[in-house]
Amino acid sequence: MRDLTGLPKAHLHVHLESTIRRATLAELAASHGLPVPADTAGRRFAGFREFGDHGTLVRACLVTAADFRRVAVEFCADEAANGVSYAEVTVTAAAHEARLGATGMPLAAVLDGLAEGLDRYGVATRVILDHSRRRDHDRLRRTLDLARRHPEVAAIGVAGDESYPLAPFAPLFAEAHDAGVRLVHHAGETAGADSVREALTLGHADRIGHGITILADTDLVAEVRGRGVALEVCPSSNVALGVADTLADHPLPRLRAAGLTVTLNTDIPATVGTTLAGEYVRVRDTFGATDADLAGMARAAVDASYAPEDRKALLRKGIVGWLAD
Repeated sequence: MRDLTGLPKAHLHVHLESTIRRATLAELAASHGLPVPADTAGRRFAGFREFGDHGTLVRACLVTAADFRRVAVEFCADEAANGVSYAEVTVTAAAHEARLGATGMPLAAVLDGLAEGLDRYGVATRVILDHSRRRDHDRLRRTLDLARRHPEVAAIGVAGDESYPLAPFAPLFAEAHDAGVRLVHHAGETAGADSVREALTLGHADRIGHGITILADTDLVAEVRGRGVALEVCPSSNVALGVADTLADHPLPRLRAAGLTVTLNTDIPATVGTTLAGEYVRVRDTFGATDADLAGMARAAVDASYAPEDRKALLRKGIVGWLAD
C-alpha cells in the first residue's frame, strides 16, 4: 500500500480553531487563567449544541495576537506533516473581533502566522471567513468587509445550525457575488437536501461544505453534478456529530457513485482526533478505496480549490507521480 502521507493534497474544509494542538491549548488556557477544554478526540457529541459549546470554550483561549499567530504557524507545520502543500483554512474572524473588542487583530495575526508557515513549512494557504447562521446581519457585513480588504481571503460563507435559514442574508450574498467574492456555505450536514439547494440559490455558493444529504433529491444531484459543484466531505466529523452512525454508514461511496465531485477533508481535526492523511487511511480501510480512488479525490480537491494555477499544476503533477510510483 502506498504511503498516504506522501500523497500530495489540498485541504479545503478545516476550521483553524479546531486544529489547535492539545499541548498548545493547555498552555493558552493556563496563560489566560481559563480551564482547559476537554479532550474530545475519539468521542461522539450528544448533538450540535454540545459541539458548539465545546467550540466556545476553545475559542475563548485565543486572546492575544500571539495566540492567533501561534496556532496559524502550528497549523501549517501539521499540514506539511500530512502531505498538504495547499490549504484553505476557515476562520471566524468577525466573531473573534466582537468577542475581544479588537478590530482587525484576529485576522491580521492569523495571516501573519500563515505567512510564516509558508516560509517555514512550504504550505501555501488562503482563508475562508465563516459566519454563524444564528448571528446577525451586521456581523456578516463585517465578514464581507474583511474579505474585500484582504486578498488572502478566498471566500466567505455561513456555518452552524442549519435550522436557521439563509433568507435574512440573501441581499448580502447577492452583493458579495456581484463584487466577485466567492461564497462557500455549510449545508446538507445536519439538514436535508433543501439546505443545499438554498445554499446554491439564495447563497450563490460555488462549493458546498459537507452536502452529504443531497442524495435524497435526484434532481438536485443531477444539477450539482452538471455544474461541477464540489462537496467538501468530512467523514470523521460527520460521525462525531452524529450525522452518520458509523464511518461504514457514511454516504461517501454513494456520493462518488452518483458522479458528484467529492473532496476529502477533516473539518475539525483536533476536536475529533484525526488528520487529513489519517482521513484518507480511514476511507481506504473502511470502504476499500483504491489508490486511484484516493488520488482522484486528491485531484478533485486541487481542481476545486482557489489555489493559483501554478500551485495546482505542481499538486496535479505530484499526484500523478505518487500514483505511478
